[in-house]
Amino acid sequence: MAEHRRKTLSRRIRLRRTIACTVAGLLVLGGGAAGYAYWKLNGNIKSIDIDAQLGTARPPASTNGSFNVLVLGSDSRNGKNGDLAGGDTDGTARSDTAMVVHVNQAHTQAEVVSIPRDTLVARPSCTAVGSGATVPAAKSVMFNTAYEVGGPACAVKTTEQLTGLRMDHFVEIDFAGFASFVDAIGGATVTTTVPIDDKDSGLHLAAGTHRLNGDQALAFVRTRHGVGDGSDLGRIELQKQMVKSLLTQIKGMGLFGNPAKLWSVGDKLTKSITTDSDLASVSALVGLADTLKPIGPENLSMVTLPVVTAPSDPNRVIPAEPRAAELWRALAADRAVPESVLSSQPANPAEATPSAAAGAARSGASAAPRR
Repeated sequence: MAEHRRKTLSRRIRLRRTIACTVAGLLVLGGGAAGYAYWKLNGNIKSIDIDAQLGTARPPASTNGSFNVLVLGSDSRNGKNGDLAGGDTDGTARSDTAMVVHVNQAHTQAEVVSIPRDTLVARPSCTAVGSGATVPAAKSVMFNTAYEVGGPACAVKTTEQLTGLRMDHFVEIDFAGFASFVDAIGGATVTTTVPIDDKDSGLHLAAGTHRLNGDQALAFVRTRHGVGDGSDLGRIELQKQMVKSLLTQIKGMGLFGNPAKLWSVGDKLTKSITTDSDLASVSALVGLADTLKPIGPENLSMVTLPVVTAPSDPNRVIPAEPRAAELWRALAADRAVPESVLSSQPANPAEATPSAAAGAARSGASAAPRR
């Protein structure tokens, strides 16, 4: 009997050690992705020292426990990105997706604000990537050009100047990384009430519910001409829909019961992202994910920065005041998105009635040529 108890205890100890090694991996994006080889995943992560590049002339950091993360989607065509996305392969990259994620003091709610890429902003002076030359400030330029001229540090600096908020962290993912991550978690489910037929992104969906693989999910978040009025505002609504779908998928995966899947997702995710130096370790990402665990799709408020057509260019937008200022003040005070902003959001073109969708397509606005 004593020998049996010793063997049972030994098995329990081995089991606890196995679980400990597994849990010591990576949880990111709503507590969903994990891996168990710390050193391997640590080496996957690329990072940039934003603090060193920007210095101290920045908005103050919050002292109440709330924090902000700037999430960027790069449109770089380098490497595998060119095969996936097509378009110009001139070596440049822009932040065609930008989301300011504000996590509240209690870490139970997140407000996510998408900044349209075509928003005309005052860009501060920045340091050029590679040459180290100073890029002078500019008064009325597209938001996404900040990344193009000065990389992530300039994108962070421009966002802080626009919002008045300190970006405590920064995370970037490119086309290939996004597609790879979606495949690693088994795809994403989306529903559209109208057909989507976009020859530019390569997405062709009938009305209904679809399970998308990584390439299809990438096409979905890039689709602009295939549904709605062809504007970037409609594309942002599709991106919001995709984010919630991914969070739902990750939450229901049960990764900790499947070590092989756990490793695959963690490996793909850490290979896909670039972060600020403070997040550039598995332990830091685990800590962030643990903080974000209470926040699921139902605790996520996703809005687009209120904008209006720019007087200088019908294909560009500018922040709509006073609603834009009200939004940033609310987040600075750790309050929810104001009702004035919630009630004036663009419609998701994938959720339109067929007749309304047809009308929007006929009256569609043009936008920046690069996809």
